[in-house]
Parts: sequence; C-alpha cells; structure tokens
Amino acid sequence: MPHPKRTRLYDRHVALGARMVEFAGWLLPVQYPTGPKAEHLAVRTAAGVFDIDHMGQVNVSGPDALRFLQRVMTADVAEIDPWQANYSLMCYADGTIVDDVFIYQLDERYMVAINASNNRKDTRWLKTHATGFDVTIDNVSKSTYMLALQGPKAADCLQPIADGDLSQLLSHQTTRSQIAGVESLNGRTGYTGEDGFELYFPEQMAVTVWDAIMGAGKSHGLVPCGLAARDSLRLEPCLPLYGDEISASTNPLEAGLGWAVSFDKADFVGRDALMKVWLERPERRLVAFSMRDRGVPRHGYKVLHRDEVVGVVTSGIYSPTLDSFVGLAYVPSGLRSPGTEIDILIRGKAKHAVVVKKPFYVPAYRR
Repeated sequence: MPHPKRTRLYDRHVALGARMVEFAGWLLPVQYPTGPKAEHLAVRTAAGVFDIDHMGQVNVSGPDALRFLQRVMTADVAEIDPWQANYSLMCYADGTIVDDVFIYQLDERYMVAINASNNRKDTRWLKTHATGFDVTIDNVSKSTYMLALQGPKAADCLQPIADGDLSQLLSHQTTRSQIAGVESLNGRTGYTGEDGFELYFPEQMAVTVWDAIMGAGKSHGLVPCGLAARDSLRLEPCLPLYGDEISASTNPLEAGLGWAVSFDKADFVGRDALMKVWLERPERRLVAFSMRDRGVPRHGYKVLHRDEVVGVVTSGIYSPTLDSFVGLAYVPSGLRSPGTEIDILIRGKAKHAVVVKKPFYVPAYRR
C-alpha cells in the first residue's frame, strides 16, 4: 500500500497540535486541540480556514470546451457567465453519479474542481468522453493548492492581504488577485453553508498564504479547522458528500439535486435515464431527520418504519448549531414528508426520529 501523501502544510498542522488522519490517500488534520465543536462554531460565528489541497482541479480548454462540458455535465454550462462558478454533476449512462463538481468559467478556459477520492476516475472519465471534441483536458491538481476560508468574517480576514475589493465579489463569482503577494484565483464559494472563499494558487506558495491568512484573521477569531468540523458544517445545510449521499448507486433526482440537472439543453450523458426517473418519480428520496431518542445516527444504519427496514442512513452527526443529533437518509418516497415518524436502528435498538424539512441550517446572509 502506498504511503499517504502530505500537503505542503503538514508541518504547520502538526505544530498547531492537529490530530492527523488518512483521508482519500492524504494525511490531513481531523481536528485541532480546541476540538471539532469549537471549530464548527467558529465558522458559524467568525471564520475558519481549511487545508483542502487533497481536492482535485482539471482545466478544460479549446474551441469545443463548452460543447464538451455540455455533453458530460448535467447543468447547463452555457448559463455560467465569465468569472462565475456553478455546481454540477457528472452521470453515467444509467443516471447514477460519477461525481459532483464545481465549474469555474475563466474566459479562456474552464476549471472543474473535483473530489479527492475521485480525482483519477474523473480525469479518466473526462478524457474518455473527449473523443470527437477539440479540447485539452489537463489535471493541474499537483501544481495547484487549495484553501477554504469560511464564515461570516471570512472577508474581514482576507481583505487585509488581498489587493482587490472583496466586497465587489458576489456569491459564486470568481476573480484573480494577489493574496499576500501570491497570484490567486478566488471563488466566493464553499462547502459549509456560510459566506467564504475557496482559493487556488501555486502549490509552492502554500505556507506563505496560510501564514498570512492566519495572521490577518487572528483579531477576527479565525481558527484552523479539520475534517470533522468540515463534515458537521456541510451536513447542517444538507450539502451532499460523495460516497455517502451520492454515489454510483444513486441518482440526482432521488438525492434532491434535480435543480442541478437541465433537461432543456442538448443531450448529455445520462439524460434519458434521468428523464425516466423524473417522469416515473423517484422510488426513494433523501430526507433529513432529527433524533428524538438519545442516540448517534451513523452512515449505514438501518431506517425502520413500523418495525420494517425501509431505508439507510447516509450521514449522521451531533449538530453544534442545533445542539441535537441529526442525519440524512434514503427512505421510500411516501415517507419523505416532514413530521413522518421513523426509527434508526442503533446498536440493535430502535431509536425514535422524525423527518424534518431540509436544510437543518440557513446562514444569516441567506435568510
């Protein structure tokens, strides 16, 4: 087995007392000494910074770049304006999910941000489908570093070291600017539900940018955050995780991601299969639930209704914001309505829960 890779910031994380774990072939901080709850609440009230260099990036360029992406993406890529970013999915012919991605329209090219565990698979998938298109597909993950700065005070932390006015950058817009003197692509995007930024810059400048952000954010309550807080933060706004909520055995419509599928554009991979699901209606749905009995729901736990197994938990956590245990699960479509009573089988015992409206949490700037 190959040894897990280390990011450029490995020594910084160790010096800060982070507990390092292997994730998607990388050694990454799962938490710092203050703990995941404190990190989570810091992002909800101030700001947190995440080392997410394990994520992948693929550049797509050439005369047929748009036509090609329209073919392999579920979203209408033509609707992404220059210097904007948007969510999409790539699907197999049967409508199940290859990966979920973010597409950045950068005038001369597109950049597709992909999940760490799918980096090699996604690149092969794109290159396999490039036949007949005048496109260049270039995986730039090794040369590109990625940080996420998230929270209501994220802009306050970043502005002192940025050479542009960040207040002019709206949600899902991107810009190039200098961050601590380093050329960076900055997207007002993220995976926590909060306002914030995802930064892409040369890999060798990681320590410079990290140190500058940590210094500029200190007075605003910025903290470094690990994978545990990232998971609880994304689950509260019900953002899917590949391998849990979405996978090669799920489709976008049952996952509640139909808004990322455009049936109005020309044919795309998986369109007919997804159209069938849309017309026939999904047999199951991804729902949010809240525990009423004491118990921790976890991925893979069975969902019961009237003592019969009807579904499975995809993710479950203690929600620091709500101070309760919550989760996501696939259940038959007839059980998707808020208020529906279910049970979660936890260590052999049925624990009462109730289906609730998604999402669990909406940030103040979106209310």
